[in-house]
Amino acid sequence: MTRTLYTKDHEYIHVDGDLGVVGITDFAQGQLGDVVFVELPQVGAKIAKGAAAAVVESVKAANEVYAPVAGEVVEANGDLEGDPAMVNEEPQGKGWFFKLRIADQGELDSLLDEAGYKALTDSLA
Repeated sequence: MTRTLYTKDHEYIHVDGDLGVVGITDFAQGQLGDVVFVELPQVGAKIAKGAAAAVVESVKAANEVYAPVAGEVVEANGDLEGDPAMVNEEPQGKGWFFKLRIADQGELDSLLDEAGYKALTDSLA
């Protein structure tokens, strides 16, 4: 069963067992505007929780994408390099950034569920 959790920095992780699919939320892509470039992590890279894992660049700004939990990158979404606009079109679908083998399931407990994330974004509106 897949569940989705969120960071206060507007990353999401779709968790399925020990794998997580990471990207930025719809709220984040809306704040960024048109995404023009994405820099993805290397497969095999070990990333600490909260560490910069990727970069997303828009017409407005460049921002780092942080790892919601520690783990090893098992796949990067190479489709984004040729079509970074997928981040705007389907941020929580085809616009994912990388897949991570989760090192410590306990780190998921510090993330927000959907209701917690909605409360966070509502407070920013």
